[in-house]
Amino acid sequence: MAKREASGAKPDRAGGARGGAGSGAATPEGFGRPLERVVGKAAATKLERAFGMTTLGDLVWHLPRRYAKRGELTDLASLVPGEHVTVVARVRGVETRDLQRDAKGRPRTLTTITITDGESSLETAFFNQPWRTGELHQGVTALFSGTVGEYKGKRQLAHPTYEAFDEAEGVDAEQWAAKPVPIYPATASLTTMKIEALVAQALDALGDVPDPVPEEVRREHRLMPLVEALRLAHQPKAEQDAFRARHTLAWHEAFLLQTYLLATRDWFDTLPTAPRHAGALLERFDAALPWPLTDDQQSAGAAIAADLASGTAMHRLVQGEVGSGKTVVATRAMLAVAESGGQSALLAPTEVLAVQHLRSITRSLGPELAAELQPTLLTGQMPAADRKRALLAIAAGSARIVVGTHALLSERTTFAELALVVIDEQHRFGVAQREALRAKGLHPHTLVLTATPIPRTIAMTAFGDLDVSTIRTLPAGRSPIQTFVVDQVRQPAAFHRTWGRMSEELAAGRQAFVVCPAIEPGRLEGVDEPAADAPAVGPAPPPVADVVTTLANLRRSPALAGRVVAPLTGAMTTDDKDRTMRAFRDREIDVVVATTVIEVGVDVPNATMMVVLSADRFGVSQLHQLRGRVGRGEHAGLCVLVTGVDELSDARVRLDAVASTLDGFALAEVDLEQRGEGDVLGVAQSGGRSGLKVLRVARDGAIIEAARTAARDVLDADPTLVAHPALRLAVHARLDPDARAALVTA
Repeated sequence: MAKREASGAKPDRAGGARGGAGSGAATPEGFGRPLERVVGKAAATKLERAFGMTTLGDLVWHLPRRYAKRGELTDLASLVPGEHVTVVARVRGVETRDLQRDAKGRPRTLTTITITDGESSLETAFFNQPWRTGELHQGVTALFSGTVGEYKGKRQLAHPTYEAFDEAEGVDAEQWAAKPVPIYPATASLTTMKIEALVAQALDALGDVPDPVPEEVRREHRLMPLVEALRLAHQPKAEQDAFRARHTLAWHEAFLLQTYLLATRDWFDTLPTAPRHAGALLERFDAALPWPLTDDQQSAGAAIAADLASGTAMHRLVQGEVGSGKTVVATRAMLAVAESGGQSALLAPTEVLAVQHLRSITRSLGPELAAELQPTLLTGQMPAADRKRALLAIAAGSARIVVGTHALLSERTTFAELALVVIDEQHRFGVAQREALRAKGLHPHTLVLTATPIPRTIAMTAFGDLDVSTIRTLPAGRSPIQTFVVDQVRQPAAFHRTWGRMSEELAAGRQAFVVCPAIEPGRLEGVDEPAADAPAVGPAPPPVADVVTTLANLRRSPALAGRVVAPLTGAMTTDDKDRTMRAFRDREIDVVVATTVIEVGVDVPNATMMVVLSADRFGVSQLHQLRGRVGRGEHAGLCVLVTGVDELSDARVRLDAVASTLDGFALAEVDLEQRGEGDVLGVAQSGGRSGLKVLRVARDGAIIEAARTAARDVLDADPTLVAHPALRLAVHARLDPDARAALVTA
């Protein structure tokens, strides 16, 4: 997209209430009305405690998670003890029996009402409430909510709340049976029925709210007005009503999000900054490279060079496969900035990665360029004297390339002329952290790197305010990696053979990694997956592997007798981690037993084998990243994913997917499909991008693309949205304070 002419408007740093993802605008009336005024103090307090709701908009955007039908009974056999459930069932039998009198001689009764789905049954129990049989008699269909428990080996609902479905007079039986019943995210104190009643109050109080989606956009894409869609989502008369309402609401969210992202992007295009042109430094660097740049590296480099020379701030994402050469692309950008005396700061999520980046950059620069540019490390755990020297070099401007962790964000860290901010693994950082570093310069260029390939719909949603460059081609010389899944429980011989295979690699002069999810029993580190699925049949999976136990076992293993095996975890000091990695790189250590601190950035070409224990505890992208630590030299890589979960579990499907391909972009789609955008996006959603209520990135790609096109058309015709006040107010409420400059000039 062409750079936009700077407006010269002063950024609006004033605070402002932020609306929810779909809340339109945070105004005193309409969506912004305090809940207490609508539903009363007691109910408002419960809603805030349970769901964080404070406004009428929060409540009306608390949409049903599904819809039940009066004529469609719930599968009771699928209910799990301990879960809070809402089910539709029919009363099959009723029994009330007397119990022993209480201590004061008062009579006690137990009323058991058996409900059924036609095949399975469930008991509901009511103590001292025999009158319930007047409402719940045989043949009645009702909605029941409660926590599934067990009593004498039978599942039951104790004192559930319920709503009997009384067929209204004069209503067609088929229509009555087919009418959807909204089922809300609920709690024990706020049941779905109670929430339905509170939402009805909120809808009655809502009134006429201006729709942020322009009428011409609604007409072109056959969308309902916002308030009508909200009403039908909560109170559909037929299944089709709910479908149409949700389509409109998904469109609404997508359009507001894309308008916000594109307005932010337009704002970046107005920020003036000193043009940075490549020169002799880059020529010397390129001439010394031991291999030619790939076509993708050249393409990304050309786009970055054009951005740096444009005179307005770059905001670009470079995504690429593990080992595709993103660091080289970033280093070339740093050299272009350094040519005119500017400084570059690379922010890494871990100390291990920061140290690896510094060494990689220093090595690629060579002795002469490194002496001129003084690549400097800054981390929070550096010795005080080293940190003081680094801070002085950064402040004086002699360190023109700075690599660090969160220490770069400290108030004590000042730059002479920060011109380029490089963020590695963007998903590890929140918006506030990224902006804190950018604030240390005058509209510095921003280059974001990620080795986690991003599906197109995620890129449009989480990174829609960035230009995107993709590096798919791996540099020449990278060796293939074979990946196998080994079932530790059902294939004990294959698991035992894994260590023999590692012994063979070590005997050939190579090295290996062993990765565990935990540092010690019960202490997970850097794992992005929940607990593994319980086995459908057969034995339970083994305990989660940890570094402490695994280290002791491997040191006793006959297969690794005489080998040096050492730990590497985030709990170690910076010096200890650095010594371990240095010794491993110098081949003084044969096997490193590590957590995910080695997930990105670790480059040891002689390491050819990786064993991931309790691999089911890691996500698809994490496993792909970990696997990329081997096969980085002349010898082929081998990755063994060890698990004990059932073959039919979702976790095993993940592992088989990783073993089936080395294509990180294909695996990213698998990851998105399995885990959903909430987990895949991570903290990238923070700063106004979170809280999607209806829109699903994995499912709604077509809506996102169409909404982005529509948003671009609206902004092109009306850059400050002066002709679209409702949209302007809604987007303004979402924008980060500085980015509001794009909309305050009207």
